[in-house]
Amino acid sequence: MKLVRYIANLGYGSRREVEHLVRSGQVTDDSGRPLGRGELPSHEVIRLHGEPLDPPFPLTILLHKPAGYTCSTEDPGATIYDLLPERFRLRNPGLHPAGRLDKESRGLVILTDDGALSHRIIRPKSSCAKIYRVTVARPLEGHERASFSSGGLMLHGESKPLLPAGFEKTGTHEALVILHEGRYHQVRRMFAAVGNHVTDLVRISIGGIPLPADLDEGRWRVITRRERDALGV
Repeated sequence: MKLVRYIANLGYGSRREVEHLVRSGQVTDDSGRPLGRGELPSHEVIRLHGEPLDPPFPLTILLHKPAGYTCSTEDPGATIYDLLPERFRLRNPGLHPAGRLDKESRGLVILTDDGALSHRIIRPKSSCAKIYRVTVARPLEGHERASFSSGGLMLHGESKPLLPAGFEKTGTHEALVILHEGRYHQVRRMFAAVGNHVTDLVRISIGGIPLPADLDEGRWRVITRRERDALGV
Protein backbone atom coordinates (compact mmCIF):
# COMPACT_ATOMS: atom_id res chain seq x y z
CA MET A 1 0.00 0.00 0.00
CA LYS A 2 3.03 2.30 0.02
CA LEU A 3 2.31 3.64 -3.45
CA VAL A 4 -1.42 4.05 -2.81
CA ARG A 5 -0.85 6.00 0.41
CA TYR A 6 1.79 8.19 -1.20
CA ILE A 7 -0.37 9.22 -4.15
CA ALA A 8 -3.50 9.66 -2.00
CA ASN A 9 -1.57 12.01 0.30
CA LEU A 10 -0.77 14.13 -2.75
CA GLY A 11 -4.51 14.68 -3.18
CA TYR A 12 -5.23 12.52 -6.21
CA GLY A 13 -8.13 10.78 -4.50
CA SER A 14 -9.07 8.59 -1.57
CA ARG A 15 -6.99 5.49 -0.94
CA ARG A 16 -9.75 3.39 -2.47
CA GLU A 17 -9.79 5.59 -5.58
CA VAL A 18 -6.01 5.55 -5.92
CA GLU A 19 -5.92 1.78 -5.40
CA HIS A 20 -8.29 1.45 -8.35
CA LEU A 21 -5.92 3.57 -10.44
CA VAL A 22 -3.01 1.35 -9.48
CA ARG A 23 -4.91 -1.91 -10.11
CA SER A 24 -6.04 -0.67 -13.53
CA GLY A 25 -2.46 0.10 -14.58
CA GLN A 26 -2.83 3.87 -14.71
CA VAL A 27 0.11 4.41 -12.35
CA THR A 28 3.40 3.64 -14.05
CA ASP A 29 7.06 4.52 -13.98
CA ASP A 30 8.59 6.80 -16.59
CA SER A 31 9.18 3.85 -18.91
CA GLY A 32 5.46 3.00 -18.89
CA ARG A 33 5.72 -0.05 -16.65
CA PRO A 34 2.69 -0.39 -14.34
CA LEU A 35 3.61 -0.08 -10.67
CA GLY A 36 2.37 -2.36 -7.91
CA ARG A 37 0.85 -1.27 -4.62
CA GLY A 38 3.93 -2.27 -2.64
CA GLU A 39 6.37 -0.35 -4.81
CA LEU A 40 7.50 3.21 -4.16
CA PRO A 41 10.11 4.42 -6.63
CA SER A 42 11.49 7.94 -6.47
CA HIS A 43 8.90 10.68 -6.91
CA GLU A 44 10.23 11.94 -10.22
CA VAL A 45 9.77 8.62 -12.05
CA ILE A 46 6.12 8.03 -11.04
CA ARG A 47 3.49 8.78 -13.68
CA LEU A 48 -0.29 9.00 -13.35
CA HIS A 49 -2.16 8.80 -16.65
CA GLY A 50 1.28 9.26 -18.22
CA GLU A 51 1.87 12.60 -16.47
CA PRO A 52 4.35 13.45 -13.66
CA LEU A 53 2.93 13.95 -10.19
CA ASP A 54 2.58 17.33 -8.49
CA PRO A 55 5.63 18.41 -6.49
CA PRO A 56 6.28 16.32 -3.37
CA PHE A 57 6.31 17.51 0.21
CA PRO A 58 7.27 20.12 1.22
CA LEU A 59 5.37 22.22 -1.31
CA THR A 60 5.40 26.01 -1.22
CA ILE A 61 3.63 28.17 -3.80
CA LEU A 62 3.23 31.86 -4.55
CA LEU A 63 -0.29 33.09 -5.27
CA HIS A 64 -1.35 36.49 -6.64
CA LYS A 65 -4.56 36.93 -4.68
CA PRO A 66 -7.34 39.01 -6.28
CA ALA A 67 -9.90 40.96 -4.28
CA GLY A 68 -13.05 39.05 -3.39
CA TYR A 69 -11.37 35.89 -2.08
CA THR A 70 -10.82 34.97 1.56
CA CYS A 71 -7.86 33.00 2.87
CA SER A 72 -9.88 30.68 5.09
CA THR A 73 -12.19 27.82 4.17
CA GLU A 74 -14.22 28.71 7.26
CA ASP A 75 -15.38 31.97 5.67
CA PRO A 76 -18.38 32.03 3.32
CA GLY A 77 -18.00 32.69 -0.37
CA ALA A 78 -14.99 32.30 -2.66
CA THR A 79 -11.65 31.36 -1.11
CA ILE A 80 -8.09 31.30 -2.41
CA TYR A 81 -8.38 27.50 -2.64
CA ASP A 82 -10.85 28.00 -5.50
CA LEU A 83 -7.89 29.36 -7.48
CA LEU A 84 -5.84 26.17 -7.01
CA PRO A 85 -6.21 22.65 -8.41
CA GLU A 86 -8.94 20.78 -6.54
CA ARG A 87 -6.49 18.07 -5.50
CA PHE A 88 -4.44 20.65 -3.58
CA ARG A 89 -7.29 20.77 -1.06
CA LEU A 90 -6.84 17.04 -0.43
CA ARG A 91 -3.08 16.97 0.13
CA ASN A 92 -1.97 15.63 3.50
CA PRO A 93 -0.40 17.61 5.06
CA GLY A 94 -2.42 20.44 3.55
CA LEU A 95 -1.41 23.79 2.10
CA HIS A 96 -2.05 26.77 4.36
CA PRO A 97 -1.34 30.49 3.91
CA ALA A 98 1.68 31.74 5.83
CA GLY A 99 -0.01 35.04 6.63
CA ARG A 100 -3.47 35.93 5.39
CA LEU A 101 -4.88 38.83 3.43
CA ASP A 102 -8.43 40.03 4.06
CA LYS A 103 -11.12 39.53 1.44
CA GLU A 104 -10.77 42.89 -0.30
CA SER A 105 -6.95 43.02 -0.23
CA ARG A 106 -4.80 41.84 -3.11
CA GLY A 107 -1.28 40.69 -3.68
CA LEU A 108 1.24 38.07 -2.62
CA VAL A 109 0.19 35.08 -0.53
CA ILE A 110 2.57 32.23 0.27
CA LEU A 111 0.95 28.84 0.84
CA THR A 112 2.98 25.96 2.23
CA ASP A 113 2.76 22.58 3.94
CA ASP A 114 6.13 23.26 5.59
CA GLY A 115 5.37 24.15 9.21
CA ALA A 116 8.88 25.46 9.93
CA LEU A 117 8.74 27.80 6.92
CA SER A 118 5.27 29.03 7.87
CA HIS A 119 6.49 29.75 11.40
CA ARG A 120 9.52 31.58 10.01
CA ILE A 121 7.28 33.88 7.96
CA ILE A 122 4.62 34.53 10.58
CA ARG A 123 6.34 34.92 13.93
CA PRO A 124 7.37 38.51 14.76
CA LYS A 125 10.76 37.44 16.19
CA SER A 126 11.81 36.32 12.71
CA SER A 127 11.54 39.93 11.47
CA CYS A 128 10.19 38.70 8.12
CA ALA A 129 9.23 41.97 6.45
CA LYS A 130 5.93 42.28 4.57
CA ILE A 131 5.55 45.32 2.31
CA TYR A 132 2.14 46.75 1.40
CA ARG A 133 1.19 49.36 -1.20
CA VAL A 134 -1.61 51.38 0.34
CA THR A 135 -4.09 53.92 -1.03
CA VAL A 136 -6.10 55.99 1.45
CA ALA A 137 -9.24 58.08 1.22
CA ARG A 138 -7.86 61.36 2.55
CA PRO A 139 -4.52 63.03 1.85
CA LEU A 140 -1.63 61.91 4.04
CA GLU A 141 -0.83 64.54 6.65
CA GLY A 142 2.87 63.93 7.33
CA HIS A 143 2.64 62.51 10.84
CA GLU A 144 2.07 58.92 9.76
CA ARG A 145 5.76 57.93 9.65
CA ALA A 146 6.34 59.02 13.24
CA SER A 147 3.17 57.32 14.46
CA PHE A 148 3.86 54.02 12.71
CA SER A 149 7.54 53.84 13.64
CA SER A 150 7.10 54.82 17.28
CA GLY A 151 6.49 51.34 18.68
CA GLY A 152 3.70 52.86 20.75
CA LEU A 153 0.76 52.88 18.34
CA MET A 154 -2.26 51.12 19.85
CA LEU A 155 -5.03 49.52 17.86
CA HIS A 156 -8.62 49.78 19.03
CA GLY A 157 -9.51 46.92 21.35
CA GLU A 158 -5.92 45.82 21.99
CA SER A 159 -3.68 46.26 25.02
CA LYS A 160 -0.27 45.71 23.41
CA PRO A 161 1.31 48.37 21.17
CA LEU A 162 2.40 47.54 17.64
CA LEU A 163 5.98 46.85 16.73
CA PRO A 164 7.62 49.73 14.85
CA ALA A 165 6.55 49.74 11.20
CA GLY A 166 8.20 51.31 8.17
CA PHE A 167 6.42 54.04 6.20
CA GLU A 168 7.27 55.70 2.90
CA LYS A 169 4.99 58.26 1.33
CA THR A 170 4.75 57.75 -2.45
CA GLY A 171 1.93 60.17 -3.30
CA THR A 172 -0.70 62.42 -1.74
CA HIS A 173 -2.88 59.37 -1.03
CA GLU A 174 -0.37 56.53 -1.44
CA ALA A 175 2.32 54.97 0.72
CA LEU A 176 4.36 51.84 1.33
CA VAL A 177 4.01 50.24 4.76
CA ILE A 178 6.49 47.66 6.07
CA LEU A 179 5.37 45.29 8.83
CA HIS A 180 7.22 42.68 10.86
CA GLU A 181 4.10 41.22 12.45
CA GLY A 182 0.63 40.36 11.21
CA ARG A 183 -2.29 41.26 13.40
CA TYR A 184 -5.89 41.09 12.26
CA HIS A 185 -6.52 43.69 9.50
CA GLN A 186 -3.42 45.45 10.80
CA VAL A 187 -2.70 47.96 8.02
CA ARG A 188 -6.32 49.05 7.75
CA ARG A 189 -6.56 49.47 11.52
CA MET A 190 -3.29 51.41 11.64
CA PHE A 191 -4.61 54.02 9.25
CA ALA A 192 -7.92 54.12 11.10
CA ALA A 193 -5.93 54.85 14.27
CA VAL A 194 -4.46 57.98 12.64
CA GLY A 195 -7.76 59.16 11.20
CA ASN A 196 -7.72 57.79 7.66
CA HIS A 197 -9.34 54.98 5.68
CA VAL A 198 -7.70 52.45 3.36
CA THR A 199 -9.35 52.17 -0.06
CA ASP A 200 -6.86 49.80 -1.69
CA LEU A 201 -4.29 47.43 -0.18
CA VAL A 202 -1.78 45.29 -2.07
CA ARG A 203 0.93 43.13 -0.48
CA ILE A 204 3.89 43.44 -2.81
CA SER A 205 6.61 41.56 -0.93
CA ILE A 206 7.16 38.93 1.77
CA GLY A 207 10.59 38.34 3.27
CA GLY A 208 12.45 39.73 0.30
CA ILE A 209 10.27 37.92 -2.26
CA PRO A 210 8.52 40.49 -4.49
CA LEU A 211 5.15 39.82 -6.06
CA PRO A 212 6.31 38.41 -9.43
CA ALA A 213 5.61 40.83 -12.25
CA ASP A 214 4.64 37.97 -14.57
CA LEU A 215 2.20 36.37 -12.10
CA ASP A 216 -1.27 37.63 -13.04
CA GLU A 217 -4.05 38.00 -10.48
CA GLY A 218 -5.56 34.65 -9.66
CA ARG A 219 -2.49 32.72 -10.82
CA TRP A 220 0.03 30.70 -8.80
CA ARG A 221 3.37 28.97 -9.23
CA VAL A 222 5.82 26.90 -7.19
CA ILE A 223 8.43 28.90 -5.26
CA THR A 224 11.95 28.83 -6.69
CA ARG A 225 15.09 27.86 -4.83
CA ARG A 226 16.30 31.46 -5.02
CA GLU A 227 13.06 32.70 -3.47
CA ARG A 228 13.34 30.15 -0.63
CA ASP A 229 16.90 31.38 -0.05
CA ALA A 230 15.55 34.93 0.26
CA LEU A 231 13.43 33.70 3.17
CA GLY A 232 16.53 32.33 4.86
CA VAL A 233 15.44 28.67 4.78
